[in-house]
Amino acid sequence: MNQKLKEKTLESLSAVLPITMIVLIISVIFVPMEIGTIAMFLVGVLMLIIGMGFFQLGAEMSMTPIGEGIGVQISKSQKIIMVIISVFAIGAIITVAEPDLQVLAGQVPAIPSNLLIWTVAIGVGLCLTVAVLRILFKVSLSTILMVLYAGIILLSLVVPSDFVPVAFDSGGATTGPITVPFILAMGVGLASVRSDKNASDDSFGLVGISSIGPILAVLLLGLFYNTGSTSYTPTDIASVLTTQDVVREFLHALPHYAWEVLVSLLPIVAMFIIFQLASRRYQRKERTRICVGFVYTYIGLVLFLTGVNVGFAPVGSLLGGSMAASRFKWLLIPIGMLIGYFVVKAEPAIQVLNHQVESVTKGAISQSAMNLCLSIGVAVSVGLAMLRSITGISIYWIIIPGYVIALVLSRIVPKIFVGIAFDSGGVASGPMTSTFLLPLCIGVCEAVGGNIMADAFGVVALVAMTPLIAVQIMGVVYKIKERKIAVDELPAIETDEILDWEGEE
Repeated sequence: MNQKLKEKTLESLSAVLPITMIVLIISVIFVPMEIGTIAMFLVGVLMLIIGMGFFQLGAEMSMTPIGEGIGVQISKSQKIIMVIISVFAIGAIITVAEPDLQVLAGQVPAIPSNLLIWTVAIGVGLCLTVAVLRILFKVSLSTILMVLYAGIILLSLVVPSDFVPVAFDSGGATTGPITVPFILAMGVGLASVRSDKNASDDSFGLVGISSIGPILAVLLLGLFYNTGSTSYTPTDIASVLTTQDVVREFLHALPHYAWEVLVSLLPIVAMFIIFQLASRRYQRKERTRICVGFVYTYIGLVLFLTGVNVGFAPVGSLLGGSMAASRFKWLLIPIGMLIGYFVVKAEPAIQVLNHQVESVTKGAISQSAMNLCLSIGVAVSVGLAMLRSITGISIYWIIIPGYVIALVLSRIVPKIFVGIAFDSGGVASGPMTSTFLLPLCIGVCEAVGGNIMADAFGVVALVAMTPLIAVQIMGVVYKIKERKIAVDELPAIETDEILDWEGEE
């Protein structure tokens, strides 16, 4: 086995294992499940682990070099119109291929999947363009974020309330394992051409701004699209009796996802071919590596989506519904927080971001500090999401104050923390959030008789919001420590100067 593939698969195993163990313990103590259901779940977990391993390696080999190459090329371009057209097209194309978005779109009951996917893709394309122009023209990230979030808050007040949680969830689900490596690398490529002192700070923020586009786009869709009376149809776990039945269910679904992923990836392959013909950037060895990366990405996505949709996500919905209907309903909040704490470690894009943060800051912000900060933030957000699903509290009471706090903090923390924080929010809400936590909330909401669109959706949004606050609080602490060190060193400097002056006399 390829050593790198083995490493990525083991990373996926260590990430998914805690959630798997939590589900199995709950099935023994609180929600007894049939052996067939557990078998479907475990096969889904196995496919998810292998799929994530292939996918992470594929994205590293293909998406990252393409993103960085395009970023460098855009920085050198003198034609702004061509930059705008190119970046918009790139943003839309990579979004359509994002597995998180496909999982989310398949669970939204009132909006056709293709309509939601293309609405979100247009939103990402527009906001990625804004993010790139911000770097090229050196506009303050905090200013751009305030303007865009002000637009979101105003729009959210006039659209139907059912659209608001879905809109915020779309923003979180868009920035997943395909888009994040690509956009992060693109940011590094854009900033690498610049030689000013703010270049490294500006390499972050592209993911944060890009994740705003889907929210605005879906809110605008809500002004014109009538959802009607479409009801949610839960995904049932197939009834199986033997191991052959289990295998048959997955094999039956495999061709559908194989075709779906092929259609999603072809535009990215076409984009790479056009870029290579125009720039001649990659040598033969690099081209071969990127092509192999595409193959790995394809295999990984097919396995991932099949495992998630057939065996993994339905158990989340069953688990949530069964617990919500029992006397253990309120235990969902601490259980949700525990799952949230481990979910961050399961997100492949988080590790990509954390590694880049440590690299760009030269170790000043370590991967372990980022992991702990994000784990605590996401644990809080999942607890709040469980509380919403049980009680029906409006998302406005959490999301609006949360973003106001995040935007206020963005004016006082060091610039680099603002970009990292808003990028962290996007990448924290990845495949594990869409594939397990959202179905869990849907199951809870359905069991207590709540409004699926208004009360269950929003968990992805909350997972995307809390890292904005958590990372910026880390930035405030970092700033206070920096000042304290400066103050402690000041008397020593003055004393040395006095001694030198006396010696001269």
